[in-house]
Amino acid sequence: MNITATNPWYRVNSHYLMTATVSVHRALEHYVAIKQNQPSEVVPEDASDLNAIASSMSAPPALEQLCTTFNLSPFERNILLMCAGIALLPNATALYANAQGNREMPYPTFGLALEVFPNAHWSAFTPQAPLRHWQLLQVGTAQAITLCPLQIDESILHYLLGEPYQDQRLSNAIAPMRVEAYHQAPLQPSHQQIVERITATWSKSNLASAVHIVQLCGIEAADKWAIGATACKLMGRSIKMMFAHRLPLNPDELHLLMQRWEREVALTNSVLLVDCERLNSVDTQLHTAILQLIQDIRTPLIITTQERLHSPERALITYDVPKLTHSEQLAIWQSSLGSSAAELNGHVEALVTQFNLSTPAILAACLKVKGEMHIEQEVENSASQIQNQLWDICRTMARPRLDDLAQHIESTATWKDLVLPEQQRQILKNISAHVRQRAKVYQDWGFAGKSSRGLGISALFSGASGTGKTMAAEMLSQELHLDLYRIDLSAVVSKYIGETEKNLRRIFDAAEAGGAILLFDEADALFGKRSEVKDSHDRHANVEVSYLLQRMEAYQGLAILTTNLKGSLDQAFLRRIRFVISFPFPDAKARAEIWQRIFPSRTPTQELDVDKLGKLNVAGGNIRNIALNAAFLAADAGEPVMMKHILKSAKSEYVKLERSLTDTEIRGWV
Repeated sequence: MNITATNPWYRVNSHYLMTATVSVHRALEHYVAIKQNQPSEVVPEDASDLNAIASSMSAPPALEQLCTTFNLSPFERNILLMCAGIALLPNATALYANAQGNREMPYPTFGLALEVFPNAHWSAFTPQAPLRHWQLLQVGTAQAITLCPLQIDESILHYLLGEPYQDQRLSNAIAPMRVEAYHQAPLQPSHQQIVERITATWSKSNLASAVHIVQLCGIEAADKWAIGATACKLMGRSIKMMFAHRLPLNPDELHLLMQRWEREVALTNSVLLVDCERLNSVDTQLHTAILQLIQDIRTPLIITTQERLHSPERALITYDVPKLTHSEQLAIWQSSLGSSAAELNGHVEALVTQFNLSTPAILAACLKVKGEMHIEQEVENSASQIQNQLWDICRTMARPRLDDLAQHIESTATWKDLVLPEQQRQILKNISAHVRQRAKVYQDWGFAGKSSRGLGISALFSGASGTGKTMAAEMLSQELHLDLYRIDLSAVVSKYIGETEKNLRRIFDAAEAGGAILLFDEADALFGKRSEVKDSHDRHANVEVSYLLQRMEAYQGLAILTTNLKGSLDQAFLRRIRFVISFPFPDAKARAEIWQRIFPSRTPTQELDVDKLGKLNVAGGNIRNIALNAAFLAADAGEPVMMKHILKSAKSEYVKLERSLTDTEIRGWV
């Protein structure tokens, strides 16, 4: 209910609570008068007065809602009101001290309640009874349980006064989910079906049933949150969220947290969503706490995970949440952009093919590009500039989180920097064309409808170190305007069974949203020939290769493998590679061309003979090292780069290569 200070219900509810509290205190005053053998002038409150107030309210008073929810007896209700009096009535403490004949006891006690109120029963004060089980009261310490000071829970007091219920003890761990973003656009059919299944399951089950625990598995967290928020909205429930790492690891603390949460559910009709997205399987304590939560909780629960959780004690209803299909993403783009979509000249289709974004990400991108288009009208930017800006917006949003497994490479190489024979250059152009035209071929021309397998674009770059494999990958990244990630194989490959596949899954799943270019350097270390099965380790090594083949076939982006030893790769693997390029060791003519391009235009040079330099029998990577070192030598000497500097630098590079310069290579240099 929407409660504000100006709400009529709010004002009448406060009046009802004060009237009920005064009634209890009149009973205490009557008790004191009798105890002191004095005539009592106190007239007990007539219950009809409270009934008259309640009948004028648009909804039942909070006190009566609380008593009904927790099934409080009239005696328990009086104890609760007696404790509320401390906060609401100015003379309450003096009254309690007089009633108990002890100035040191200016607070309510259970012993006092037993003497004052009718229909008293000892069971009201047991730990299993509502007052203590639901922590409506806090019990202090004393020599006897009947003398312990009682205090109303602060959250319960606020609730009785008509404020929206909020338990401060839960606020550090559990918070309301901001659902507005998930209701800005309707769920697409594939996700709406899951919502309907959840609501149908919950509506047909009772509160204590295990079917109330729903597990949503998938890559995109925002999609799972949107499904949970929509399901709760349809059932008229609010949804609150908790990140798994905030769960207490101590079983007793976890039990108390769940008790407080169950009280909140009873008062607010909420559903808890526990986010286990980044659950570390190595953290056994946290995993145990999650399983304990699943086993003990008696209220509706939604768990979101990337990989399925298996609970041995309690069954979970699990739904796999797929990424939005091409047509569903396109529908969101077009609906959000409205008439602006036509101004982008079909660019939206290319975006959907390249970037696999969630609904909130698409909505955010649309909001930002509309702002850019508004600026365009004032600055007269071209349509192509707006398209490029939208592409950059999507690329930023889809940028994967791979810092621990991959290195993001800022690409600067262009076609001019790459010296290769025409055959190899043409294959690179073909790769670029395949990536650019995927939308037309896969979607418009229907190849994606035939099969989802084999749509991934993969390439193998083989050749000696320094022949331009990495530079070619950078050039493609720059040409296609896509992020390039170099995979750290030492972080991917694990000696523990199953860990390598998990790491590969993380890489492909994270990169999938933006179709990033994945560069597996020295791929033969990971994708070598599948061995003959002699033991379980051999069998598992083959499983790793098979898993990689499967993911590469389905990967939306471009995967590039580089190797110095093409012959070490499994032929079955090579058959699934769409493009294979052999990077030859550059001949003298190619090396001269590399030297011609190696120095930036602003670098001062003097009397460099590229034909003589081309006689150095080294690859392009070594040429770059020599040129860079020569530039530092020249700069330190205050001179332009000359042959003498390159000669000195070449000698240092050859020492590193454990080779000796021949007279043929450096004849006539200086």
